[in-house]
Amino acid sequence: MELNEQNKNEKPFVTAYGDGGFRVLGERHLGSQIITADGVQPWAVTMPEDIAAMDLAPFLALEGQVDVLLVGTGVAHYPPVKQMAEALREVGISVDFMGTGSACRTFNVLLSDGRQVATALIAID
Repeated sequence: MELNEQNKNEKPFVTAYGDGGFRVLGERHLGSQIITADGVQPWAVTMPEDIAAMDLAPFLALEGQVDVLLVGTGVAHYPPVKQMAEALREVGISVDFMGTGSACRTFNVLLSDGRQVATALIAID
């Protein structure tokens, strides 16, 4: 799905999602991704059920750089993973779980407002 065109100002807005990936800063990224103000990196999660077993190190490394992490759980909302939310809250990062489309849009709004935000997005077809 294409999102409305925006003035990027070099911020990593998600301008499209679907077809198994995302468009960020004019580049196509296949598969699930973690997006921060510093860039895009692959995320080895393909299904919401994988979130509970994943390594939290990439998110814990955001301590002091990010206040909010939005987790895009695919086509539909998936219940929050309590252990993940608690571990990140301990380092000052609040976590919100929502469908991937909602996470993309919310990420763009918070980023444009100057918030310290990151998103972890499960790719959808």
